Amino acid sequence: MAAYDNLRLEKGMYQVAGKSFTQVLEELDPSQQYRGTPLEGLDAYQRQLKRFDIKVSGRHSDCVEKFFATTTSAALFPEYVKRAVNMGMENSAVLDNIVASKTVIDSLDYRTITADNTAADKTLNVTVEGTAMTETTIKTKENLVTMKKRGRLLIASYEALRFQRLDLFTVTLKQIGNYLLRTQLEDAVTTLIEGDGNSNPADEVAVAATGTLTYADLLKLWGEFEDYNMDVLLADTAGMLKLVQLEEFQNPLTGLNFAGTGQLTTPMGARLYRTGAVPTGNMVALDSTCALEMVTAGDVMLEYDKLIDRQLERAAISCTYGFAKIFEDASKVLTL
Repeated sequence: MAAYDNLRLEKGMYQVAGKSFTQVLEELDPSQQYRGTPLEGLDAYQRQLKRFDIKVSGRHSDCVEKFFATTTSAALFPEYVKRAVNMGMENSAVLDNIVASKTVIDSLDYRTITADNTAADKTLNVTVEGTAMTETTIKTKENLVTMKKRGRLLIASYEALRFQRLDLFTVTLKQIGNYLLRTQLEDAVTTLIEGDGNSNPADEVAVAATGTLTYADLLKLWGEFEDYNMDVLLADTAGMLKLVQLEEFQNPLTGLNFAGTGQLTTPMGARLYRTGAVPTGNMVALDSTCALEMVTAGDVMLEYDKLIDRQLERAAISCTYGFAKIFEDASKVLTL
């Protein structure tokens, strides 16, 4: 009998410090031992689903009650919920493209670093024999990164869900993940605009005529990035409409690219993203390689014991995270 058929599953596997449930399973049942077998390509958790014949997707997906057929298989349910929520958070085209660095911590306190960033610091003097080289001082920021805990309380009776197909339940859980992702994006944009509490808000660049956007305004914004590359521009729907109506934006290749891929490119070559996270009357421009750091206190958190012992009822799904600016002048705000 294969190793995955002999594993003893228990809720204590969710309590191993620094390791996820799947990582604990992988240590007990390594995936590399299944190379060249029909189980190749499945991770340790997916092999457990196969062990208990639980189908979580497709037309013939099982009902929620399949997880609770035995006390052993019930231990798999929190990981299913977590994976479904994470799938909803994976559609992060905007967030992934504005975060330069992701840091995972195991506490609720984190102080990021910064470097001297004055005009003099950016100039490297000629070093002659016997003289000291120009110095760059890296130090911790004065204030801690503000960590926020966001989440949803999942309330449902087992009787109400036991006969629901897992495929449908997954859609609901993915939407919770989508809500978490949208909130993270709002916090990220707020940090880019207002700063992270260390007196580092983004510089504002005003358009020549209030309420009117011209190509010259975009060139002015682009020119503010003397030491950085403006490669991302964020706008809400109203701002997006102003952009696409510019004469310089009526390039046939731009329209063809948008029709084929749904992606718009600004005349300066920056990637353009539409998001309601940007306040009305503003556009946010940044160098995505050095503007923003995302800090997370682990992965999505679940009250696994309630999901196992009480079969849903009331269980919290949450994540703890924060954002910090890396270089203050790597992001600008265009005010319309």
